[in-house]
Amino acid sequence: MIEVQVVAVREEGEHLRSFELQRTDGGALPAFEAGAHIDVQLSGKLTRQYSLCNAPHETHRYLICVLREPASRGGSEAMHALAEGGVLTISAPRNLFALHPAPAHSLLFAGGIGITPLIAIAEHLARNGRSFELHYSARGPSRAAFLERLRAAPWGDRVHLHFDDGPAHLRLDVAQALAAAPDGAHLYVCGPAGFIEHVFQAAEASGWDPTRLHREYFSAAPSPVDAGEQSFEVQVASSGEVHTVPPGRSIAQVLDEAGVFVPVSCEQGICGTCVTAVLEGTPDHRDQFLSADEHARNDQITLCCSRARSARLVLDL
Repeated sequence: MIEVQVVAVREEGEHLRSFELQRTDGGALPAFEAGAHIDVQLSGKLTRQYSLCNAPHETHRYLICVLREPASRGGSEAMHALAEGGVLTISAPRNLFALHPAPAHSLLFAGGIGITPLIAIAEHLARNGRSFELHYSARGPSRAAFLERLRAAPWGDRVHLHFDDGPAHLRLDVAQALAAAPDGAHLYVCGPAGFIEHVFQAAEASGWDPTRLHREYFSAAPSPVDAGEQSFEVQVASSGEVHTVPPGRSIAQVLDEAGVFVPVSCEQGICGTCVTAVLEGTPDHRDQFLSADEHARNDQITLCCSRARSARLVLDL
């Protein structure tokens, strides 16, 4: 873990605020790859993930941008309460949204706050002379982050801005953008769940190879309420202890209350922090992190949101 100080706070748009972080000891920060994020420890046990949106070659600072969501679980409110001079504890960067190593054209789609990892990816692609286009969609200019940075960038001619309140001919046409991409291009999408699914469905309908589709969620899609949700048991393989998970409680919550450490971050099944191997039993997957193939194998589970189809799960803990 790394102790950092907030050296600058900037308004980036309506309910959008960026935070520039530097080490309190004045040293260099760990290098990171485009698409990476950090875990930020807030009050109590609250940990939230934020994408790094500065250029990846920079090691003197990290830049994150946070959308304040009054209806969220508290992370964005806590971040927006920070002022310059505040001190935070963060993790080293991790990357779950890395660029494919192939030097192919990259087609980037950002929705709202989803611009944060993609602006760093665009910076990296431009710096390395790689081909790309960035389509950024928002409700309106006031709800978009980093507009001046995008417009002033040397690669600004590769940025296409789409606003819901703008002229119809300037709104995002996903099918048209996909059709214009060269053969072999890779697609990267980040933003609200509905935006990601819209882009992915258009790509799949256009015959794109699934191996060339990459996404990162910032929030989970709403899960339908399961009125018939049942209790089940989880067994900790190392100790043999068995714990009951009742309706309305997650495996992670039950284990934490029992003193079994489980690393948790997003609590929505989108980050992968709590993924744990399953030794016996059948999970009821409710996450958006594991792939369809990983779900089918049933040998791992996201403890923060998924449940069980079998009466008991034996976990590799």
